[in-house]
Amino acid sequence: MPGSLLILTGPPGAGKSTVARLVAAGAPRAAVHLHTDSFYAWIRTGFVPPYLPEAARQNDVVLAVITEAACGYARGGYDVVLDGVVGPWALQPFRDVAQRDGLDLFYVVLRPSLEVTLARGTARDSAELTDVGPLKGMHAAFEGLGELERHVMDTTAQTVEETTDAVRSRARSAAFAL
Repeated sequence: MPGSLLILTGPPGAGKSTVARLVAAGAPRAAVHLHTDSFYAWIRTGFVPPYLPEAARQNDVVLAVITEAACGYARGGYDVVLDGVVGPWALQPFRDVAQRDGLDLFYVVLRPSLEVTLARGTARDSAELTDVGPLKGMHAAFEGLGELERHVMDTTAQTVEETTDAVRSRARSAAFAL
């Protein structure tokens, strides 16, 4: 029986990695947590910060690898919780592979307010993105999502536990299906 793919996204500092780790660890079935930042960290020579325009080719390659890895686990029967900055611009490869492989695909955007995003983002480990300019830009990329607005969870006033519970109880529902 195939697994499913849950894309847990939002701006840096939204809590994606923490929530994804908790959701996968407490899953009722075999589950995998795929942290997309790792796919970028594995690039040892020629890395370009993915938010820069000149990273377009790199981002296309990494997105293709992430998509196949996530769907490979799901084809193998694992429920995959993928966390990363996966905006509407990056969904088509996931839709294509999920459709090809007959996999259930869900999309949840964790979107705290800009103030909360900046507070969390600038307080993170210095190995992660902490620059205000890119943080603001990535937050803006998740505003006004049109038809995907129904996939947003406002996590501004939520604790990690509350967000985790909300994702566990609602994420793999028709409301968040792609």
